[in-house]
Amino acid sequence: MSALEEEYRLEYFETEGFVRKECPSCGAHFWTRDHDRETCGEPPCEEYDFIDNPGFDEAYNLTEMREAFLSFFESHDHERIDPYPVAANRWRDDVLLTQASIYDFQPLVTSGETPPPANPLTVSQPCIRMQDIDNVGKTGRHTMAFEMMAHHAFNAREDLDDPDQYAYQGEVYWKDHTVELCDEFFDSMGVDLEEVIYIEDPWVGGGNAGPAIEVIYRGVELATLVFMCMEQDPDGEFEMKDGNRYSYMDTYIVDTGYGLERWTWVSQGTPTVYEAVYPDMIEFLKDNAGIDHSDDEEALIHRAAKLAGHMDIDEAEDMETARGDIAAELDVDAGELEDLMEPLEDIYAIADHSRTLAYMLGDGIVPSNVGTGYLARMVLRRTKRLCDTVGVDAPLDELVDMQAERLEYENRDTIRDIVRTEVEKYRETLERGGRRVESLAEEYAKKGEPIPTEELIELYDSHGIQPDMVEEIADESGAEVAVPDDFYSLVAKRHDTPETVEEAADEEDERFADLPETERLYYDDQQRTQFEAVVLDVFEREDGYDVVLDQTMFYPEGGGQPADNGTLSTDDATVDVRDVQIEDGVILHRTDEKLGKGEFVNGQLDAGRRRQLMRHHTATHIIIHSAREVLGEHVRQAGAQKGVDSSRIDLRHYDRISRDDVKEIERVANELVMDNTSVSQEWPDRHDAESEHGFDLYQGGIPPGEQIRLIHVADDVQACGGTHVARTGDIGAIKILTTERVQDGVERITFAAGEAALEATQANEDALYEAAETLDVSPEDVPETAARFFREWKDRGKQIDDLTEQLAAARAGGGGGGDEFDIGDRTAVVDRLDTDVDELRATANAIAEEGSIAVLGSGESGAQFVVAVPDDVAVNAGEVVGELAAKVGGGGGGPPDFAQGGGPNVEDLDAALEDAPDVLRQVLDA
Repeated sequence: MSALEEEYRLEYFETEGFVRKECPSCGAHFWTRDHDRETCGEPPCEEYDFIDNPGFDEAYNLTEMREAFLSFFESHDHERIDPYPVAANRWRDDVLLTQASIYDFQPLVTSGETPPPANPLTVSQPCIRMQDIDNVGKTGRHTMAFEMMAHHAFNAREDLDDPDQYAYQGEVYWKDHTVELCDEFFDSMGVDLEEVIYIEDPWVGGGNAGPAIEVIYRGVELATLVFMCMEQDPDGEFEMKDGNRYSYMDTYIVDTGYGLERWTWVSQGTPTVYEAVYPDMIEFLKDNAGIDHSDDEEALIHRAAKLAGHMDIDEAEDMETARGDIAAELDVDAGELEDLMEPLEDIYAIADHSRTLAYMLGDGIVPSNVGTGYLARMVLRRTKRLCDTVGVDAPLDELVDMQAERLEYENRDTIRDIVRTEVEKYRETLERGGRRVESLAEEYAKKGEPIPTEELIELYDSHGIQPDMVEEIADESGAEVAVPDDFYSLVAKRHDTPETVEEAADEEDERFADLPETERLYYDDQQRTQFEAVVLDVFEREDGYDVVLDQTMFYPEGGGQPADNGTLSTDDATVDVRDVQIEDGVILHRTDEKLGKGEFVNGQLDAGRRRQLMRHHTATHIIIHSAREVLGEHVRQAGAQKGVDSSRIDLRHYDRISRDDVKEIERVANELVMDNTSVSQEWPDRHDAESEHGFDLYQGGIPPGEQIRLIHVADDVQACGGTHVARTGDIGAIKILTTERVQDGVERITFAAGEAALEATQANEDALYEAAETLDVSPEDVPETAARFFREWKDRGKQIDDLTEQLAAARAGGGGGGDEFDIGDRTAVVDRLDTDVDELRATANAIAEEGSIAVLGSGESGAQFVVAVPDDVAVNAGEVVGELAAKVGGGGGGPPDFAQGGGPNVEDLDAALEDAPDVLRQVLDA
């Protein structure tokens, strides 16, 4: 019995003649108008029954189906809204990618803190689900990138004592009307409603829960209706499938999802969703890879497509068994079926992954080693490997561009540039990583153990080595590899968390609970540095006091901007304000001495510090705006820290910032400064701001609240809580000091503004003039002179190396006076040369090239040994050095043909060299 059986007993089901049944195959409960139906209708309980038999009035493409859905719900009193980006971390900091339409409204709308953009509303939201990556191509229905057509209604209980505590009130509609709308949309498509099945499937996620319904038509799930109405509660009435208990909450939300791609697929009745969604690209890829099927093969592929639902990794025992079961049902050899289907499955995956990359890169995700950037890189590298495996030789940037064009992205040139850059990085990574795989394969071959899954994931994470490539290399070493069917899902799970996760907040300090929020005067007049206030309370700290005022001009630390400093004065005392923090709207002035509760104070900011912080904060906005102008609209802020002497901003960008880029960014930034444009602020409604300016508003983070503060600097608009100059001319000047790569895909620009820019420029000039004085040339001649000196220095170095080799050759030829000994059928030269280790190595190599074993020692810097052995001599140089180095109190080693080592006891060096012949013979005999 369902945990929420009563929640599913809808009046609509009763009046429409539905009957509740239990599936004998899987045990699921479902509602159907067909009283003779036995199973739930979903694979693996049934096969796809719509292929060649869609049951819709007409076939739709993606655009037509999307419009049909949105128009239907508009005609049923829903407001259509624009979709959000696929990068959910653009407007929320707890997830990376948009996986469902409800992500657009979490957590602010779903919690009731802010109202939705419309209520009820409808949207077709692009989504990416990395957990489906291993199913793509195999099941015929899974796509990693998809559009979730949806309608939502946000409700609040009508019996609340304080209905204004939530941003929306009352009920819009609930379960019955949601199912009725679903039925009516099916009916508008010409579907026989007796074939529509509603499966009970309670939903749990993110601390919330509620009844949910999967909507099945002819063997495929076409919609999910979620009724979010519960929250986790240890004393709750309902125990859900996650083992936790839940109780009803004050708000309740209709959260539906209708997969655009699946509806389009079912309307056409094609063998797989991929032919319906990417028909032109599938044909292009098959032709490019040289895949051509006979009539008999086409017929077998068609029959297999109806059973492809059994290939679901989440449901099947394993892919080999699932493939075998399908082959048995089709009465064909499993190997023959696999050979026929795998290339096609790769083609399907390439088409889907290319679309996923178009969404990711089109929405400004930059490949990197963390967060959304890592996920984009993982998809890109997997797609490239699939292309190589199946024989698609079209450039990957061309394939991604095909999808970007269909999706009507305007930044297609940037997308292609990113893909080309990433493909080249991948090639370089593979060259480095192959050696690591060989070493690992040899290690596990010796152990007689298969290479573990964790090692495979680490090889992929660190070196980008795909598991099938590991299999190939390992096979040559005799090592076994067992690649899990859900390998890429496991990799994605490792990284499916935000790049920056806020530390869990400390428990709320009850001392501040009864205090009102501090009035923030710094938003009224950012240029003002003096104010009067009343001390509301004072709290003792280990290293001073926290003073709470009724109002303040002191800016608390936040958004990468340091706190203001200054003083608080009464008639009797003046205390220094060393730091300012904010907690739950209460601003804490951290002082070295105590003030009296209820006293009037005069606050005075350190005006010079505030002025420089304002310059640097406004300059930060200008720098990122200029970087986007120069480098491209994909550039987004990854972090920032303002300071008095300099500031830095981290930008997401796929390439290094060149010197020419720096000069152009600096030029654009200073043009804005010289234009002396006004810097203004406004407090619009959040949804209005997002609608007008998009999610690039949130470069510096995502502010809470129904109204948000926007800072306008010329064409640049950002949500920001910091302090700013009144006009760009107040900055004075902006000087970029350095650029560096802080991690792959993230570039850091350090810059100075105002007085700090002048000081930084003068410091650079001082360094230039000092260098000119040292070189005895004019400042403008320093670069040429330095280049000439460097060339001469390199030439002298080469001359020294040549002389060293000549000396080594002379010594090897007998001029060094070393002792010679017979070791087996070879001669060994043992000698002490008190010279540096470079010359020691060169001499040893020269002796070995002459066919003799070299054992050389030096006492120049401790006791040092170098041993070189010709290729065809069975003496291990590493073992010899280890024995000799031990005699001088040290150690060493290396490969069999060349090794070095030593120790601190120079006085034992000669004795060790005297023992060298015996050591050589012992190692040879061993």
